[in-house]
Amino acid sequence: SPTDGDIRFNGTSVVKTEPKDRNIGFVFQNYALYPHMTVLENVMFPLTVGEKKIKKNEAQKIAEKFMKLTNIEELSQKKPGTLSGGQQQRVAITRALVQSPEVLLLDEPLSNLDARLRLKIREEIRRLVKEVGITTIFVTHDQEEALSISDKIILMNEGIIQQNDDPQNLYLEPNNLFVAKFIGNPIINILPVEVKEGQMIHPAFTVPVDRFTDLRFKKPLTDGQYTLGIRPEDVLTTLQAGLFQTEVKSVELIGRERILNFDLADKHMKSIVSIEEIIEEGAQVSFDFHYKKAFIFDEKGERVY
Repeated sequence: SPTDGDIRFNGTSVVKTEPKDRNIGFVFQNYALYPHMTVLENVMFPLTVGEKKIKKNEAQKIAEKFMKLTNIEELSQKKPGTLSGGQQQRVAITRALVQSPEVLLLDEPLSNLDARLRLKIREEIRRLVKEVGITTIFVTHDQEEALSISDKIILMNEGIIQQNDDPQNLYLEPNNLFVAKFIGNPIINILPVEVKEGQMIHPAFTVPVDRFTDLRFKKPLTDGQYTLGIRPEDVLTTLQAGLFQTEVKSVELIGRERILNFDLADKHMKSIVSIEEIIEEGAQVSFDFHYKKAFIFDEKGERVY
């Protein structure tokens, strides 16, 4: 039972509604298929029990329609124990969809699959949900999964909503330091800075605050302690005299890009550059920032720029 608040579907509370009458489709993390039933029997099961049960031949027609949609028709006479993880996941999703639920709940449905299969199944889930038009809540700890599959993301920390937004906005316009640090891989670079008399001061550099400001923001920064957040792709190498110069500690190759790792004062930093930019470990490199894409947070972690 909820400790507080309400849960509503289309404005109607379901808190005091019996679970069987809530019209929810649920996909468990461990699939929870009936091992003694065939795939077809598993998918048909929700249609053949309860007050709304229908005749077996009608249930089979509906089940077969959804099994075709999820590409598991050829598995219809197999038992769950003979299926791969990806096949079991498809069966579990089909069994949830067959009820035409008002809301489909997915509890970390891909966590038991290997990386390549996870990618394939999450694409299938998005296609299916869009095709059948069912509102779906997808719980995951994998931010890449959330960003790729969702129309809206609710990012929570210890039960408190930090941001409810489009996936792109969580990355480009984070509400606070928690969101900025949580979303993005590699993680955002974080630097403690002081603002004093219009200057942003760090042990490695001093730069005018107005370089970071533009028309998105309304009030000037008062003097005090802040946190500067800058994404690795916005830490730029330069052939000119940059904001600072430092030694590259290591280089990671990630497909079309390189990640340069270096230290600035006592903070570890990353910069993402093109694979064509040949920079070796130990090189002395000048860096600058894409200032208008940086974030500034106050001492409470709230975003001020």
